[in-house]
Amino acid sequence: MAGIFKFTFGPWNIHEGADLFGPTVRKTIAFSKKLEFYKKLGFDGVQFHDDDAVPEMNNLSPQQIISKAKEVTKILESNGLAAEFVAPRLWEDSRTIDGGYTSNDPGCREYALERSKRAIDIANALGTDLLVLWFAREGTYIREAKDSRIATERIVEAINLMLAYDPKIRICIEPKPNEPMDHSFIPTTGHAVALSLLCNDPNRVGVNIESAHAILAGLDPSDEMGFALAFGKLWTVHLNDQNGLKFDQDKSFGSVDLRRALNQVRILDKHNYGNNGEFVGLDVKAMRTQKDDVATKHLRNSREIFLKLLEISREIDENVILKCQQERDYEELDLYIMKSLLWG
Repeated sequence: MAGIFKFTFGPWNIHEGADLFGPTVRKTIAFSKKLEFYKKLGFDGVQFHDDDAVPEMNNLSPQQIISKAKEVTKILESNGLAAEFVAPRLWEDSRTIDGGYTSNDPGCREYALERSKRAIDIANALGTDLLVLWFAREGTYIREAKDSRIATERIVEAINLMLAYDPKIRICIEPKPNEPMDHSFIPTTGHAVALSLLCNDPNRVGVNIESAHAILAGLDPSDEMGFALAFGKLWTVHLNDQNGLKFDQDKSFGSVDLRRALNQVRILDKHNYGNNGEFVGLDVKAMRTQKDDVATKHLRNSREIFLKLLEISREIDENVILKCQQERDYEELDLYIMKSLLWG
């Protein structure tokens, strides 16, 4: 057990509380003000969408985008923070209604590729080599809308273009099985790893595993993490929790299933996650009922729960586990883990 854990979250995780069924309930906080919360809450890095760093970037030239991103770098440095990754936000533009890389419209595909290049420029300006791809609208509402083989090949083509654009950039795929699309391409970690092997430089294509996304696919997040670790491709994580197979809730880490959370902490620590500079990313949302002055407690809670579970995990006697495994006495192992959670 020798993991090294530094924490990040994205500015969207301090939000106004709007949802599909109601408007905002909290005041907007300026990006620069949000950065002041990071160190106070025990966080070391910031996750970015491209337009978190450079708002209205579609209206700017490539050089203007780089210049504005460098201004953000100065703000990060003044707050003692680092950028963990940049993710191109492709799902909110009218040209990506039918997807970006997999759109049936070649003009829309071209927009997605150019936007991705600009996101790489921003990543370079912010001092990170990690680009996260969440394929939000890379899917269909009906099966017949797209050919899944062609869609997969188009995603590979897009990633290859990004790899060629910058020989140092690493591409991190964030799989999700559904929402906003009914049927998403590359829905699981296995799909993401397999896709990486089709790319021109598989060593620069990895995975970002989000707890809730794995749960929505009917999978255990710790198993997904272990699978990616076996391939050396777990380059970041989005920890949160999920209350059943519904919409993506982004609940505080461990707030629904502590045992499931323990196993995520345990697999990361057991296999030395963080020793190569990886961060523990959180993607959690405050409950809509939280008032303005307490709307960062979900971030505090998630980090504290992770660290407490890390403490519990490191106190678990590996000899007891080994003995139960050798004797095939999994009921005894079951109780031992539950006692470790209940009494520490």
